[in-house]
Amino acid sequence: MKMAMRQRQGVTILQPKGKITIGAGDVALRDAVHEALDAGAKNILINLRETTTMDSSGIGELVSAYTTVTNRGGKLRLLHLPPKVQDILQITQLVTVFDVYDDEDEAIGSFD
Repeated sequence: MKMAMRQRQGVTILQPKGKITIGAGDVALRDAVHEALDAGAKNILINLRETTTMDSSGIGELVSAYTTVTNRGGKLRLLHLPPKVQDILQITQLVTVFDVYDDEDEAIGSFD
């Protein structure tokens, strides 16, 4: 899995590309979140548009990222959930934990 990171209007946008699964993608996501926080990011948006697969480990890493960011006084939002990930979050009721957006401008604006 590859991870792109960019800034927009004070928001750090993480964009994983590929699989967020046990052993590789989950670690890359964790490392990217910690790197962003260590660089001073308070608002993190994870754009999942190019995520092809996510297993339970990947879902667990999203929850862990949310907890870590929140505990450090930041906010985490999700953008462009693939249908399978949306289904998993619905089934597990995690959709009630995350703020999920389909539009980047709207997601960026939600951090105000």
